[in-house]
Amino acid sequence: MVGLPDRESGGGARPAASSMENLWIADLDEMARRARSILKRGPLPSMINWATAFSLWPVHLMTSCCGCEIGAAWGPRFDNERYGSLPWVSPRQTNLIIVEGTVTRKMACSLRVTWEQMPYPKFAIAMGVCALDGGLFYNSYNIVRPWQVIPIDVYIPGCPPRPEAVARAIVELQRKIREEGIASNWLAEGRRPDMEGLIPKEDLCGWRGEDVDLSARYS
Repeated sequence: MVGLPDRESGGGARPAASSMENLWIADLDEMARRARSILKRGPLPSMINWATAFSLWPVHLMTSCCGCEIGAAWGPRFDNERYGSLPWVSPRQTNLIIVEGTVTRKMACSLRVTWEQMPYPKFAIAMGVCALDGGLFYNSYNIVRPWQVIPIDVYIPGCPPRPEAVARAIVELQRKIREEGIASNWLAEGRRPDMEGLIPKEDLCGWRGEDVDLSARYS
């Protein structure tokens, strides 16, 4: 075992103490419990919710035709960036996903995978009547409801919704974050209770090696 310098004896080496005597193992469960308690009290939850509400970065994932209105919403005329929202291209640096209309079975897999790549706390907005309950394609065999794929925080009705409605949804999500504390609660608990009823990713993406009738099994 390597010795440590002994200053009292002129810099010579002294035997190191037993490694077991200097070993300290932290109780990770206790540390996690204390961290959660800190996130639930004092000014920290309000700071987290305030900062998150004005740092909503939606990932660019166009699922259907409502994406045209998304382009106008962040254009120079309506300028949704003034609300603290900035579209971005990578899910790793975003915390908001806007489901822009119809979600097909093929697109549902991409939607879930993109959602899981985003860091939490993260949120979702369903845009358009097709994202609410299928719209014109409500009885189609290849349609999946977005709320079966990811948890939805705000719904925008309309076909298509105008850019003002998108701005209203951003403001409503900010209100929900600050008043209901969903950002700080997610950080404290590490999960969202409304994620339990979602369709498993293996069925959405067809990774089980079998053809699953989603409309029959998860109606």
